[in-house]
Amino acid sequence: QVQLVESGGGLVQTGGSLRLSCAASGRTLSSYAAGWFRQAPGKEREFVAAFVRGGSSTYYSNSVQGRFTISRDNAKNTVYLHMNNLKPEDTAVYYCAASVYTAPQTYHDYNYWGQGTQVTVSS
Repeated sequence: QVQLVESGGGLVQTGGSLRLSCAASGRTLSSYAAGWFRQAPGKEREFVAAFVRGGSSTYYSNSVQGRFTISRDNAKNTVYLHMNNLKPEDTAVYYCAASVYTAPQTYHDYNYWGQGTQVTVSS
């Protein structure tokens, strides 16, 4: 199994930037599809971005395409989410997740989850 720990959340103003980190232990994260979800109060958990399993291809939700970038450092077994031009609607708890499937986009298809990190964007 793989264990995931997120960090890097916080409070930022509209238009600002943050970088989230997801450090993995137990298994090599690149052998999974690995990515990010978010959940705002009263809403369902929403896919944000991910790497395909075993490869370098990435995919994003329409709501963050062009503003967020997912990257990783295999030597550190860590995945990052670089968030630019943040908007109040980006406010949510952000979760790192890993999946044994190739390119999953729904939270049902992810097997491992971190505890989440809060991102708050003030207007």
